[in-house]
Amino acid sequence: MKIIAALFMDDIELRQVPGPSTRIDLAGIQFSAPAPAPCPVTVAPHLVVLIWNPPEGKELAALEVTFLNYSDYQGADSVDELEPLARNVQPLQIEAGKFNYRLVRAEIEFEEYTTVVARCRIDGGDDLIVPYTLMPPVE
Repeated sequence: MKIIAALFMDDIELRQVPGPSTRIDLAGIQFSAPAPAPCPVTVAPHLVVLIWNPPEGKELAALEVTFLNYSDYQGADSVDELEPLARNVQPLQIEAGKFNYRLVRAEIEFEEYTTVVARCRIDGGDDLIVPYTLMPPVE
């Protein structure tokens, strides 16, 4: 299985079109957001991970998403040794040759306005990194 995209978003809708085929409508794609209150604050952004299982792919795997402080991630010799802000692991079962998605919601505690990254990978494979920056509240 392969991750083809991962994005922070507000809403997701599925709709059928002729074919048969499915369309995924994503709304409110974001890479930053104002904090709901001054720091320290806990936020829970929604991440959607789109996955493709090639025709020759195995049908069972595990999706792991680890949320890390960007400055720690950027300077790390070994990312696996970093203390995660949050972590989500969930099983995947996708037919060979098909697409699917998973929603990941983690509660992240921010002590300051900064950037975190969601490190997404399947079965310990290659990383896909998605940044999310928390900004000061809007007054």
